[in-house]
Amino acid sequence: MQKTLDEVRKLFKKDRFATESGAVIDEIGERYAKCSLKLSDSHRNALGAVMGGAIFTLADFAFAVAANWQDPGVVSLSSNIAYLGTAKGEKLTARAQCIKNGRTTSYYNIDIADELGNQVAVMTVTGYRKPLAGH
Repeated sequence: MQKTLDEVRKLFKKDRFATESGAVIDEIGERYAKCSLKLSDSHRNALGAVMGGAIFTLADFAFAVAANWQDPGVVSLSSNIAYLGTAKGEKLTARAQCIKNGRTTSYYNIDIADELGNQVAVMTVTGYRKPLAGH
């Protein structure tokens, strides 16, 4: 049975670090998620730029949603992020898409941009599906 966006949002409220930082789920699709973060002063470093950790948190959350909303049990095995530019807007969006979904491992691309179209970062994640209990 297909989950609704509201059901997925309720499930991922348990990802407290991301959600209490302001990350929200905007869209879901087949091994896909779009998540966003309205930027505030708490997301900025001493120079006024968005903290790398805030960007990473949003991208990691988008991966988690994309990889798990249909079939839970995928964790990040490896993540690599490249910071490409400064966010100039007031909101970041991360789009996570599965590139390869194998029996135990998967590979995701996550693009992070602000609402003005500035590409802020790209992230790749290798996911690992934890075996079911007793297997």
